Amino acid sequence: MRIGELARRAGVSVRSLRYYEEQGLLESERSSSGQRHYPEAAVDRVILLQRLYAGGLSSRTIGEVLPCVDRPSADTSEAAFEMMVGERDRLSAHIEDLLRTRDMLDDLIATNRRHNATLEAGSTG
Repeated sequence: MRIGELARRAGVSVRSLRYYEEQGLLESERSSSGQRHYPEAAVDRVILLQRLYAGGLSSRTIGEVLPCVDRPSADTSEAAFEMMVGERDRLSAHIEDLLRTRDMLDDLIATNRRHNATLEAGSTG
């Protein structure tokens, strides 16, 4: 499939696909006219990349994990495992920070509502 179709099917921009190729995360074959062509499996690959990026992984980290996805072996497995555990721990800490921030915002919202209710009661009474 061509780059526009892959972009549409994976829900990403053509620019993102070009970036993934520049980073060595996605491969295409070139036609004689220079157009990129991707295999069907590229859709799943791009979706995986999107999820890893959304999780906060860098291109470098993703590039280090992908060999385990592409060619699982004893050599790639242990290193990728350690990296994934580290990234998971980092994400878990980030989630905890986000939950604390959300809870703080909930408290501020409740305080604001109480304050506004007090103001409204004072202006009608």
